Amino acid sequence: MEGKLIIICAPSGSGKSTIIGRIINDERLRLAFSVSATTRPRRGEEVHGVDYYYLTEEEFKKHIENDDFAEYQEVYPGRFYGTLKSEIARINADGKNVVLDIDVLGGMNVKKIYGDHALSIFIAPPSIEVLRERLIKRGTDSMEDIERRISKAEFELGYSDKCDHMVINDDLETAVAEVHHLVDTFVNPNWEEE
Repeated sequence: MEGKLIIICAPSGSGKSTIIGRIINDERLRLAFSVSATTRPRRGEEVHGVDYYYLTEEEFKKHIENDDFAEYQEVYPGRFYGTLKSEIARINADGKNVVLDIDVLGGMNVKKIYGDHALSIFIAPPSIEVLRERLIKRGTDSMEDIERRISKAEFELGYSDKCDHMVINDDLETAVAEVHHLVDTFVNPNWEEE
């Protein structure tokens, strides 16, 4: 069986990585996390090939030239993120469903390519103010980076209706349950409770 794609989009700090982390180990969903490529520097204990494929800008641009990406974006000047086609193929070859943790424009590109074979879910913060507080509490970015992320979040929220579903992460447990249900229904459409 060929795997499907689950596209999770959200502004930075909206909780998408936490939500993915909570559902990815449910064996019924057969999920495997797609590791994105990026030119951003590593944070803390992040590991190449696990958290991201960390590439130089030159390496990233070479992959673009070779048409190696299913999607990519220059999110900020000199800061690229992308999903390697080889990563999707590797996961699908194992009969698993690919989980993509990508920005909304990248998600729209993947959805356009894979159509009904992909499910796109937008995770929204309850408000921009709550998002700013979350980013400050995370303590990984300068105030300048936080303001840049907030500006991008406002832009991305304008595209939330382009996704198949939107889940507001006001309460983490509720958001996890909603995303789990959407993914389960998509990857197991013929499953019936016994």
